[in-house]
Parts: sequence; C-alpha cells; structure tokens
Amino acid sequence: MIPLLVATFHLMGFASSIHAVMSTRTSQGAIAWAVSLNTFPYLAVPAYWVLGRSKFHGYVVARRSTDDRNVRIEREAIETVAPYRVPRGEGIEAVRAAEGLAGMPVLRGNRVDLLIDGDATFKSVLEGIDEAREYVLVQFYIVHDDGLGRALKEHLLAKAKAGVRVFFLYDEIGSHDLSQSYTQELRGAGVETYEFNTRKGRRNRFQLNFRNHRKIVVTDGRVAWIGGHNVGDEYLGKDPKFGHWRDTHVRVEGPAVLKAQISFVEDWYWATDAIPKLNWAARAAPDGSDARVLIIPTGPADELETANLMFVHAINSAQERIWIASPYFVPEHSVIVALQLAGLRGVDVRILIPDRPDHMMVYLAAYSYFDEAGQTGAKFYRYQDGFLHEKAMLIDDSVATIGTANFDNRSFRLNFEITAAIADPAFVAAAEQMFEDDFQRARLMQAGEYARKPWYFRLGVRFARLTAPIQ
Repeated sequence: MIPLLVATFHLMGFASSIHAVMSTRTSQGAIAWAVSLNTFPYLAVPAYWVLGRSKFHGYVVARRSTDDRNVRIEREAIETVAPYRVPRGEGIEAVRAAEGLAGMPVLRGNRVDLLIDGDATFKSVLEGIDEAREYVLVQFYIVHDDGLGRALKEHLLAKAKAGVRVFFLYDEIGSHDLSQSYTQELRGAGVETYEFNTRKGRRNRFQLNFRNHRKIVVTDGRVAWIGGHNVGDEYLGKDPKFGHWRDTHVRVEGPAVLKAQISFVEDWYWATDAIPKLNWAARAAPDGSDARVLIIPTGPADELETANLMFVHAINSAQERIWIASPYFVPEHSVIVALQLAGLRGVDVRILIPDRPDHMMVYLAAYSYFDEAGQTGAKFYRYQDGFLHEKAMLIDDSVATIGTANFDNRSFRLNFEITAAIADPAFVAAAEQMFEDDFQRARLMQAGEYARKPWYFRLGVRFARLTAPIQ
C-alpha cells in the first residue's frame, strides 16, 4: 500500500510539474515548482493545486459569454462615452498604454474628490447611497459585522425599503467571518447579496489563492467610489493594535464611472450568471468639472499581466517624480528595474510603506528591495502614525492614481483589483499635499540600515524574499 501511495505521489508530482512548466507565468516560478513537485511531491502536489495557479479559469468565458451580453454592454458603453474621449497628447501620457489594458479611453467631464481616511470616505459613501434613486452597487473585499458594517447594512436596507435596487457582492475569503445573519437580513429585505465564489467551476474547486480585492460602490451609473478602504471599524482607526488607519479613496462622478460599473457587472455575472439592468448613458458631472479619468480593472483573468504593465509604464513615463504609497511592497523584478532606471534619470523616487507590520513576511521582504532601488537614488519612507494601507501614486505634476492594488505579486497576478488614474490639476495638487503630510509622519530609511541589522534579521529578510511569489 505504501509503495503504491509513494509511486502515485511521484507520478502526480511529475504530471503537475509539466503543468507548471507549461502554465506558470515566470521562469523562476516554473523552475521552483518543477523542482519541488518532483523532489517533495507529498507536500508540493497539494500546495501546487491550491496555490500554484496564476490564471483564473472560467472567468474569461463568463466575461465573453456565448450570447455576447457582456461584450455588447461594453461596446455600448464605449459608444456612449465617445463625446468625452480625450485625444492623445493632452496630459495623461503616463497611463496612455493602460487604455488598451482597460478597454476604455481616458474620459473628460468628471468630478473627482480625494477622500483621506475612513471618516471622510464613509461619510461620502453613505451619503451617496442615501441619494441613490435607481440602484446601488456595492462590492468589498472585507465586510465585518461591526459598527461600520452594520451602518452600511442599515443604509442599504433603507434604500431597498424605498424601492431602490441594491446589489451587494463580497469576497468569501476576505469576508470569511461575516455572519450569516448579516447576509440573511440583507436578502430578506430584497438586497441581492452574493459572495464572489472564487472556487466556482470544476477547475477552480481547490483554488484558495485568488481574491476579489476590489472595493467599489456605484450609484445610478453616475457616481463611483474606489480606493483602499474595506468595511470594518479598523478602517475608522478603531483597532487598538494599529490605531490610526491611514487610507485613501476617491469619489468619481461623470462618464468614467461606467468602467467601474462594467467591472462590477463582470464580477456579478461570474458570481450569479445574471446581468442586472443598469443605466449605461454617459453623463458629464453636473458642476462643469472636467477631470480626465481612466478606470483600470486588473486581475488573473486578463490575458496580459495588466497591473504589472500599468505600473511599469507609469514609472517609465515619469520625468520629474514618482511617489508611491503601498502597505505591501514586494514588487516584480520589472518594477525594481523601472524604479532604478527612474532614479538614474534623475527622477525623484519615493516609496512610502508602513513601519508597523500587519503581515510579517511582507514587512521583512520589503527590506530586501531597499538596497536594490536605493542604489540609484530611491528613497524609502516608513509611515509611523498608525498603519499605512493606502494604494496611491503620483507621477510628475500630471497624474495621480488611487486604487486597490498593492505593489506585490498577489495584486499583480492573483487578485482582482481596480485603479483610478486621474489627470486634474486640483486633484494632483491635493494628492501632492497628502503625500507631503504622510512623509512628515514617516521616517526616511538611511543608507546601510539594512546592513546594520543582525544576521538573523537579514536571514529572515532573504527567506521572506524567497516566498514573495506566494505572499
């Protein structure tokens, strides 16, 4: 019996290693999986089939379903936003390549509001929900049944009672502790409530490594909220462990909202096999605002590594500065090379990361990038006033991005994410001031800091770096 079991594992390891070589996106990952699957198949085989894939099978089929409903909706949306399309050469070149990745052009006629920290964000979100007249789309990675979670629920229940259609989508892994009574109360009031259902489909049955990390609220197809906040009291700074929770969202009103709505609909269709009837008529912001906005959804169902390409292009386009804030900085080699080249060009490269860890392996791995990027002038700041969770970027004086994607392998390859790239002088100035305030609350890492750490710390850093592909 035991020899048969051993032989079976080795055969499975060999077959799995062939699959890894044929499907793993990087040569390093393919080699690592092939060696481990053939050397330690007893551990590596189950690990590979739970953690090894970087393509989300089935979602593409759902996105491009046989009756082409999703395709027709996206084409209609592109047609209706045509009057707002920004011609090339009008100041958003830093993310121009991302137009092809997003499947939607840069659009003008938008109003954008920077929302710093939880109080401002959820005040705006809840007021927006209250003002909805036709429907509300809500999607979060994490939803807790706590004070903020219950406040959101009460606002959604009130809208449903008033006859407004409400659609609520959450990631079942991120929201694993969301109580059944919470979702039952929503469903009982007529709120269409579903989990994203990551393991849907025969080929995804054992996959636990993908996440829908998007945080989107859309009302009436007119206004959208996108950013780093989930729904929980800690995002209001009420966690005694972390205290102040530093995060950022953006409110967008105007034609660009339709791309955020398309992203929600594609996720909703995957979860439910249904497409709700929504408003697809583009309309400029009513106050005459003219911000240029590109909404870029990214994820493991994309043919290309959309998030990685988007950030590398943005870094390469920078001429004067590239400021990045991310709670998890474990980037691809291509990102490090782009940052090094930016430094060599004389670009002001600043990376803002937390000084207080919530994931130790990610915290340690970030140290390993300090010397690589720092050799060419990149400056690393460690935020000290609580926990930094925002995902923001500032490129020259032209573009600011706010979104859900971190600078790590998970966001680049395994998570469904969404980012808003904004070219608007007032918004960029507000983002610059936000960064400056954050730098004042951070400490600048000094040359040689990593080298002066004890050997066992540096060993931990190198080991954490090796695990970067699965962090």
